[in-house]
Amino acid sequence: MVENSKLKLLSDKNSLLLLVDYQPAMFRGVGSGDRTIIKNAAVGATKTAKILNIPVVLSSINPKLNGDVIKEITDLFPKQEVFARKMPSFDAFEDKSTADAVKKTGRKKIVISGLWTSMCFAFTALHALREGYDVYGLVEAAGDSTYDAHKYGIKRMLQAGVIPVTLVQLTSEWMHDWGNPKAGELMKEVYSKFDAMLGM
Repeated sequence: MVENSKLKLLSDKNSLLLLVDYQPAMFRGVGSGDRTIIKNAAVGATKTAKILNIPVVLSSINPKLNGDVIKEITDLFPKQEVFARKMPSFDAFEDKSTADAVKKTGRKKIVISGLWTSMCFAFTALHALREGYDVYGLVEAAGDSTYDAHKYGIKRMLQAGVIPVTLVQLTSEWMHDWGNPKAGELMKEVYSKFDAMLGM
C-alpha cells in the first residue's frame, strides 16, 4: 500500500482549522466574489469544527484598524484568544503565538483559509507547507480585492501543494458518514443552513 499522508482523509482526530483575518475591513476590500458566500463558508467550517471538537486557531492583523474577527466566528469560542499578530505580517505563521497554538494541537493536517487570498491566506499556507504540514485550503471562504488576485492566489497555492476543499466537502469528510453521532446536529446547524441541496 502506498504511504502518502495526503491520501488519508481529514478527520476530527487528525486536523485543525486555522482562520486568518476575518475582520470587517478585510471583508470590505473583497471584490472577487460574493462576500456573504465567503463569510458563510468560514462560519460554516467553524461551526462544524466546534460540533466535532476540532481545534480552531484564529489570527487577526491590526484589530485597531481592521476591527475584531467577526462575532459569528468568535461567539462560537467565547473563551478562546484571537491571536492579534504582534508583527503585522501577512503570514500568520510568522506570529509565534499563532504558530505555537497550531503546534500544540499535535496535528499535522491543517485546514486554512483567510482574507485576502493572495496574501495572508497564501503566505500562511505556503509557510505551513514549509513546516511539514499537509495543508488544505478552504477556497470558498477566501476572497481578494479582484477576481484575478483571488484566482492566481489559489493557483499559486495549488502549484505548491495545497489541497483545495469546499465547505460541504470538508464537513462531510470530517463527519465521515451519516452514522456519526453528531450527524443530526451537523444537518441542523451546517448542512441545512449552508448547503442548498442537502438543506432541502
